[in-house]
Amino acid sequence: MDVSRRGFLKLSVAAASGTALGGLVGSGVNLGPTIARAQELRIKNAKVTPSLCPYCSVGCATLVHTVNGQIVNIEGDPRSPHNEGTLCPKGAAIFQLHVNPNRPTQVLHRAAGAADWEVWDLEKAMTRIAEMVKKTRDETFIEKLPNGKVVNMTPAIFSLGGATLEAEFNHVHQKLMRGLGIVAIENQARI
Repeated sequence: MDVSRRGFLKLSVAAASGTALGGLVGSGVNLGPTIARAQELRIKNAKVTPSLCPYCSVGCATLVHTVNGQIVNIEGDPRSPHNEGTLCPKGAAIFQLHVNPNRPTQVLHRAAGAADWEVWDLEKAMTRIAEMVKKTRDETFIEKLPNGKVVNMTPAIFSLGGATLEAEFNHVHQKLMRGLGIVAIENQARI
């Protein structure tokens, strides 16, 4: 392993810091008040809004801290009987749903056979989706089976939803899909 002098110094400082911190904890020094003080400073002037984790159907309670309308922290709510302030790894990463520089903010479309993506405005994308759903449903709609049983369904459209959306949206989504006659619905919704 080839280590530069600068790399050796970085590793030495990191090892010394870790050893010192481990020594403090090992000798019985309570770092709890220091950690609590650091947490308090981070969210001192924040507005706290109770919310729910959007991932699974447990509905763990969270506290969303905002400063000037910007989310600065999301953590478990200790008053919740479900999670008592704890969150699973997915729940602990809720902050990244809202504050993430890699999150797409535009509609991207790549035409069939094209190599590049083009940016579409939302209205154009929604119109295109509606046209394609109507066309597919009209072409594949089955009103009755050969034995005469009424089914009113389309086998050509599949709906894949997720639990990162609120329960109200998931409920309306289910109603829309079933109203269109779509039976292939996969959704981890709390409804």
